[in-house]
Amino acid sequence: MELDVKSMKLFIRVAAIGAIGRAGRDFGYSPTAASQRIQMLEEALGSKLLNRTTRTVSLTGDGEKFLVHARKIVDDIEDAVTDLQGNRKTVAGELRVTASASFGRRYVAPFVGEFLRDHPDASVNLELSDGVFDIVQHGFDLALRIGTLAPSTLVARRIADNPRILVASPGYLEAHGVPAAASELADHNCLLLGATRIWQLRDANGKQSAISVNGNFTTSYGEAATEAAVSGVGIALKSRWDIVDQLAAGALVEVLPDHVVEPEWSLWAVRPPGRVVSARVQVFTEFIEKKLQAALV
Repeated sequence: MELDVKSMKLFIRVAAIGAIGRAGRDFGYSPTAASQRIQMLEEALGSKLLNRTTRTVSLTGDGEKFLVHARKIVDDIEDAVTDLQGNRKTVAGELRVTASASFGRRYVAPFVGEFLRDHPDASVNLELSDGVFDIVQHGFDLALRIGTLAPSTLVARRIADNPRILVASPGYLEAHGVPAAASELADHNCLLLGATRIWQLRDANGKQSAISVNGNFTTSYGEAATEAAVSGVGIALKSRWDIVDQLAAGALVEVLPDHVVEPEWSLWAVRPPGRVVSARVQVFTEFIEKKLQAALV
């Protein structure tokens, strides 16, 4: 019996997430069909690749050995396809992309239609979530992430700046005064996002300050911090793209505009490790980079 490449790809996915049914769904297989494919692969090899229980799936010793070969085989095939495609950049198949909820809704989703019109053989599965998770384990081709990236085996491409600024409503500043120096933030009601309690700033002369801030409103959701700032609760630390409308309308104004918030953040396109970049990932990354660099000016 010949080895089936699709079944090898399925096996690699099962090894990554430890679930046959969920891995099968990523390839459009029913749980039964996915199990049958794995069983046929084991029969072709004459070895048991997976230990199965009612709750978990794990690799056997032979499964761990075969995983190394399966990955190399799949990589070599994708290398060959990419080499034959040359510069044609044939874009087909499903592209699984994830981004944060607010950013993705505002700056990614509006461009998906244009991408699909340009590439009718492609499809996009866009997952919007504020959670940070393992894109390899969850089967994503690309993640758009904001901030500073921790060291990892993922391949990251910086695609745009992401400046952050301090903002407050005119009403709040009229009632509580306008901070003239970073140190004065300690005396203001600052809106806290997640566990962040230290705001780091650098003034026009290069002086750096780390201010321990406090406030009576804490949230894990960025849009809630924006709404609180607009309603006059306090000073918020926000990405500029997230409050561009409020700034234009005068609902929020910049605080300490001559200061730079540190560390300086960027927008990144992050993909799983590997030598081969599929045409759909490469073309979409280039497409969204151009769109975002224009939109985030």
